[in-house]
Amino acid sequence: MMIPINSQPVLDSSDQILAAWTFAFASSHVGMSATRSSIIRSLGETVNSLNLVGNEGWELPVWWPGDNTGGNKIFPDNLTAGRQIYRGLYTAVSFLTLGSAFGAYLHSSSVALDISGEQSTLLHNACLVSAALSFGAAIASLVNASPLGLMPSFEATTDDVDNSGSLAGIRRDDALKFTTKGLTRITRHPLILPVVPWGIATSVLAGGRPCDAILFGGLSIYAMAGCYAQDLRVIREEGSVGTVFQTESRDTKEGVSEEEQERTRLRSFFEQTSFIPFKAVYDGRQSLDDIVREAPWLQFFLGTIAGIYVEEKILQLLAEW
Repeated sequence: MMIPINSQPVLDSSDQILAAWTFAFASSHVGMSATRSSIIRSLGETVNSLNLVGNEGWELPVWWPGDNTGGNKIFPDNLTAGRQIYRGLYTAVSFLTLGSAFGAYLHSSSVALDISGEQSTLLHNACLVSAALSFGAAIASLVNASPLGLMPSFEATTDDVDNSGSLAGIRRDDALKFTTKGLTRITRHPLILPVVPWGIATSVLAGGRPCDAILFGGLSIYAMAGCYAQDLRVIREEGSVGTVFQTESRDTKEGVSEEEQERTRLRSFFEQTSFIPFKAVYDGRQSLDDIVREAPWLQFFLGTIAGIYVEEKILQLLAEW
């Protein structure tokens, strides 16, 4: 007697397409980050071979937070040229893969789960609060930047400091990102790790369908994997990370390359911080008192309020699609 086998796939074709695009987004980001140094060098050499490096007529606006190696020139040297083009490619790949994943998500034919009753109300509220707090933490991290994050760091200028390159009394100085402060005392990834609880919460709030788990749960997995892979590259000294492309000269040492100085700063930063939130507090490397005193609470509060609004709008748009 033959036992019938259910040949119906776990995921339908639309969910499989969604999974493919979500994987493409995550793998391309991790892959480009892992090979970042070699890509930047190759791009810089290519731009130089086209005689585009050192062009005096190509300049950034004075307020643009880009590299300051060659002033406001877009391509002052090979390395900076490679970095600028790398940023553009990284952004383009993001829009292509994540945009395609979201498009596949909207067209997915997954069947919604029935999560009715009092428990679903409690679950809904808990997930909404979790998503909002995650949004607030990410927003707060924009003013409490990590050397592993995407945001540059700024400071107010003073009369005894050279104010060239500043705008409205504020100038960029990525060296500040190496100093543990506020959120970076909690985790060295304050911008990306909040995606983990946000993705899990949003997958539930959106209905708990397979497509919800694939997209939003996939983003959670990507956030953890991407941050961990970034840590490994720093520990193994396999390449540059974050956006610390150039720092002010206050800590420079004669005869030591910029790359080696950045590596030394990163090692010191890693010794003082943790990947897992609050682990550095637990093992005594950081203090809760310092976190409470230094954390950007106003930005966190405003970001959380905005997070509630944004999350509800996202859910409303998805429900009306």
